[in-house]
Parts: sequence; C-alpha cells; structure tokens
Amino acid sequence: MASDSPRLPLLSILYQKYLNNQDAAAFISKVAQRYSQGTLERLTVHSSPVVRRSAVLALGFLGDYDANPVLGRALLDKDRTVRILAENGIRSVWSRVGNDLQRQLLAAIIRLNTAQHYDETIQRASELIRQAPWFAEAWNQRAVAHYAQGLFAESIRDCHQALEINPYHFVAVAGMGQAYLQLQNPVSALECFRRALRLNPDLEGVRIQVARLTRLIEER
Repeated sequence: MASDSPRLPLLSILYQKYLNNQDAAAFISKVAQRYSQGTLERLTVHSSPVVRRSAVLALGFLGDYDANPVLGRALLDKDRTVRILAENGIRSVWSRVGNDLQRQLLAAIIRLNTAQHYDETIQRASELIRQAPWFAEAWNQRAVAHYAQGLFAESIRDCHQALEINPYHFVAVAGMGQAYLQLQNPVSALECFRRALRLNPDLEGVRIQVARLTRLIEER
C-alpha cells in the first residue's frame, strides 16, 4: 500500500477534473495510463472517501469482471456516493465477460428486452447460455423476459442460476422476489427482498416491499 501513496493525490485530482468537466474519455485515458486494476481495487477500501469514489468510478469504466466482488463490497460502503458509483459500475462489469461475440450477443439481448421483444430475447439468451453457461447476465436477461411473459417459475429458476454464478447480482434476487409475489408466495418473496437489501441497501423500492410484506405476514 505504501508504494501506492504518491499516486493517491493524482487519482483524486483526476476524479475532481472529471466532476468539473464530465469528460469521461479523458478520465479513463489518464487513469488507465497510471493505474492497474489491482491498484484501483485496493484503493476502494482507502480511508479517504474521495479516493474510494475515484477508484470505484474508475473500476466502473475500466474494470473487467474480476472487479465484481470488489464493487459488490463497495455497495456497502458508508459513503453514499461510493455506493451509487459502485451500483453503476457493477452493472457495467456484469457484461464484461466472455469474448467479443458473446458480449455483442448480450448487448443485442438487452436491447431486445428493452424493446419488449420477449420471444426473441428468450431465444437469443438461450443461445448465449448454451455457448457460455457461466454468463450470469444472460440468465438474468432471460429471467426478465420470462417474467414479462408470465412464466414466473421459469423466471425464478433463471434468477437462481444467475445468483449461483454471481452472488452479488442484486437485480436477479430482487427479480426473483417479484416472481414469488406473482406466485402468491410472500414468505419466499420477503426472503429474496431481504437478501437483495443485504447486497445493496440502497434499493428503496425493495425496502418498501420488505416493510409491506413484513406487516402482511405478521398480521396473518
């Protein structure tokens, strides 16, 4: 850690410049020239919140999937800005796995889901899963499409698989909770929502669901 100390002020300066001018390309370029991913990962637990913010932002831009657990832990940081940056960053690194063609296929799947082309989403996601069964985001995207089609049990199975591969995937566990709600299983839904909050305490919509379901179950 001592060898990293002279670099810390520079990282903070680069971060401040980014805040001032919002020039992401310049920030990415300058950080990439001076910092390895390993150094950035170590800086995510620095005592200074500004340094932690800088490192988490940089990992969100530059980190590969190996940064997933580091950003997952940053979701629990005591500094809210760090947590926000970690949430944005970890969603990005979830797609940074596999080869170029697989990443392109995932990007197409996400676009299809967004456009509500669920049949094609399921078809393409299934293709990607056959190629790369360790691609957690492919399972999650298929779970989203299954949920939209009312196939809640299938959605839950896909969410389970996504979480087996990526235990930091708070989106998958929250989605599983929603599917359990549709199946009239509030106890399992509550368990999922609580797990989602343990991963990402800033999910306010999930927090509301936890409070509502807790009251509902206690009143039974």
